[in-house]
Parts: sequence; C-alpha cells; structure tokens
Amino acid sequence: MKTRELVLAGILLALGLTLHTVTPSLFGSVKPDFLLATLFIAILYQPKLNNVLVIGIVAGIMAALTTGFPGGQIPSILDKVFTALFVLIYIKGMKFSMNSIKVALLGFVGTILSGIIFLGSASLMVGLPVSFSSLFILIVVPTALANTGLTVILYQTAQLIMKKDRLKKVSLT
Repeated sequence: MKTRELVLAGILLALGLTLHTVTPSLFGSVKPDFLLATLFIAILYQPKLNNVLVIGIVAGIMAALTTGFPGGQIPSILDKVFTALFVLIYIKGMKFSMNSIKVALLGFVGTILSGIIFLGSASLMVGLPVSFSSLFILIVVPTALANTGLTVILYQTAQLIMKKDRLKKVSLT
C-alpha cells in the first residue's frame, strides 16, 4: 500500500474501532460491529485486491481484540476478510460510479453477509448462546440498518474531504 492509502485506511479503521469499542454490548456479550462501515469506505477508496486483503485482515484483528462474544476472535477475522472480498466484488461489479444508494445497499448487504459469516462460523466453532435466527434478528438486522446510515454518512463525508483535497492540489499548482 502507498503511504496515502495506508494512512486513509488506518484513520478509517481507527474510527471504526473507536465506534466499535464505545458501543455498548447487547444481551451481555454481543455488540454491533460498526467497524464494518469504515471497512466498506476504506475499500471503496482502495479497491485493489492486495489493499482489500490487508484492510480485511487488520479490521478482523481489531474486531477480534474487542469482541465481547465468547470465542468470537476467529469468527471476527473470518467475517471481515470474506466480507472485504465481497465488497471488492461488489465494487468491481458496479460498472458505473458509486452513489449514495449503491453505498447504502453495500452497507446493508455487506453487514448482513458479515453477520451470517460471523454467526455461522461461531456456531460451528464455539456454539451460540441462543438460536442463530434470534441473534440474526436481534443483532444483525439492527446493525445492518445502523451501518446503512453510517456507511452513507461516512461516504458523503469522505467525498467532501476528497473534493476539498483535490481543490487544494489544483489551487497550489
């Protein structure tokens, strides 16, 4: 990764980690994963396979270090890596430029996929405290709705920052 790409991904993932850390747990040990929204934005601006793998692995490690789910460390890493690859495929599949609607869809579907991967792998590795469907309805769906809005807000904010950055470069030359 180039320095600029590394810094952008680092800032976004740090923001996501902060949101993930300060978000309270639901039902004792499960917390919504807002690190995903920042993962989506980082990949939107760096849709190269090598960058996506690094972003996914780093986000997975961050989520693993902060998970409240008993035994959720490996499922956290798996879900971030596979979700990051899905995001890359989604972006490459969009022949036209991204807009807020496509980003919202990405936020929702990406979070649903991440939740399915996390719950499925956790179910196989350590078991679930309650049924898959209960966790899906009580945790994954509300998180997907929240991530939809957060992803759009972060995308629009990043667009403004990038636009101002381009304007500064043009005015300096």
